[in-house]
Amino acid sequence: MKHLLTMEGVDRATLASLLDDADEFYEVMHRPIPKVPALRGKTVATMFFEPSTRTKLSFERAAKALSADTLSFSPGTSSLKKGESLKDTVLTVKAMGADLMVVRHTSTGAAWRVAEWTDLPVVNGGDGAHQHPTQALLDSLTLRQHFGSLDGLRIAIVGDIRHSRVARSDVFAFNTLGAEVTLVAPPTLLPPDLTGWPATASNSLDDVLTEVDAIYLLRVQAERGGASVFPSVAEYRERFGMTDARFNRLKPDTIVLHPGPMIRGIEIDGGVADDPRCKVLEQVTNGVAVRMAVLFQLLGGSKDA
Repeated sequence: MKHLLTMEGVDRATLASLLDDADEFYEVMHRPIPKVPALRGKTVATMFFEPSTRTKLSFERAAKALSADTLSFSPGTSSLKKGESLKDTVLTVKAMGADLMVVRHTSTGAAWRVAEWTDLPVVNGGDGAHQHPTQALLDSLTLRQHFGSLDGLRIAIVGDIRHSRVARSDVFAFNTLGAEVTLVAPPTLLPPDLTGWPATASNSLDDVLTEVDAIYLLRVQAERGGASVFPSVAEYRERFGMTDARFNRLKPDTIVLHPGPMIRGIEIDGGVADDPRCKVLEQVTNGVAVRMAVLFQLLGGSKDA
């Protein structure tokens, strides 16, 4: 594996290998000294052209836990403000000694272009509404830790599917690992064409609520136009929010996931967010372990180290 740009086309064996390594690194993170020298001498550049908390920090935490150095790029204080192109910015960072780049950008396909320009290993940290492969891996790891396997699981992904790179990546990863996925949203927040998506669709959360093993809630992405295509926040919450009342109707072992940031009071009630069956903080922890696994595999780390 040279890059990690998408979940489409990634086979089950590759996913399993990454998740198995992530399990090992999860154990490393819980040692008294949560660090190994597997990538000593390597440099990971985080190239984030879009705001991020969880993804950016967890990649940097993952690199340091593997003893790699980091270069952190911030567009607001860079020469992009002076008119420098994306290509020249990327080539400049490569010339500083980066061995791998993690790229987040508002434009679909940006990570692919960076891979072409640099010939370095590139991880897609999110490109527009297209793909977010490491989020799908950490979500899969969270589900696997809880249920033992994704085979036969029934998972509902609820909310702004149309504008969600997380939904697209998760659908392919979950399906490859054996789960059945239902996309739940108002028609205006579903993709206009679901051809090629290995999932079914529903316009009613209440119709699937008692049948699923996991509910994956998505934020309505106002910055990408999501909030402009349904009548009101109150109506959205009434029909698609994980309220306390809906949570109480779930099967006793059904869990709730969310990629963050959570908007309490819209897609999730505060009581649900704070319940032990809501696995959001476990997802965050697993994000570091998964990203350690990705960096380790792409940079050819040594397990002997």
